Amino acid sequence: MLEGELPPYLSAGRAVYPGGDTVRYPGPDAIPGPDGTGRLSSRVVHDGRVVHLSVDRVRFPDGSEGDLELIRHPGAAAVVPFVDPPESPDPAILLLRQYRYASGGYLYEVPAGLPEGTNEAWAECARRELAEETGFTAARIDYLTRIFTTPGFTNEVIHLFAATGLSAGDAVRDADEFITVQVVPFSSALEMVRTGRIVDCKTVAALLYTAAFRRTPSGDRAVHRGNDGRPPPGTHLGREAGESA
Repeated sequence: MLEGELPPYLSAGRAVYPGGDTVRYPGPDAIPGPDGTGRLSSRVVHDGRVVHLSVDRVRFPDGSEGDLELIRHPGAAAVVPFVDPPESPDPAILLLRQYRYASGGYLYEVPAGLPEGTNEAWAECARRELAEETGFTAARIDYLTRIFTTPGFTNEVIHLFAATGLSAGDAVRDADEFITVQVVPFSSALEMVRTGRIVDCKTVAALLYTAAFRRTPSGDRAVHRGNDGRPPPGTHLGREAGESA
């Protein structure tokens, strides 16, 4: 690879989405659109295990050009694990209390993690991370939505899921994961969001989305996606004019 050249998995024209679906969101490396906006060139500054930092030359909507620092990220999956049926009056869920160096201590989170390679579907990533971090396996994984964590400087997308039909097993954690698993009533988890005890953004988003849209029959019908996170046929999930949900 030439100096300053993007690695193959960050090449122009496609975003890397495990499962082989590259239609969902074109990302910063898509070919410039009809209005000419988008990446003109890219210089790799750091190619790390998790993040890949570059300085990109970009054309903006008014035709001007500028340099932007961008952290490219492979994306992640996160999952709200329901111990009880979600439609229960106050179902119990699993939360992690996890040490996070960047936050300066412990955070309450839902299970989450990176895909294993470029061929792992998001639903399988969520299922695997749930098992590895909590020891529980899920009979069913349902797609919720996806979030851009900090689009001002990274293309990181986290795909959110709900897990039901849990069966206990043994956790298999990485050496740098320091986690305790807690069983929490859903109402208590929402109160932790309200009072600022839960501040991890993927966890806040997953819990509030679940509370608003996925714990009632009418809410469940309002979101129609396959359980692997792929959009319905004929849609371009994530494209500005094509989002149908």
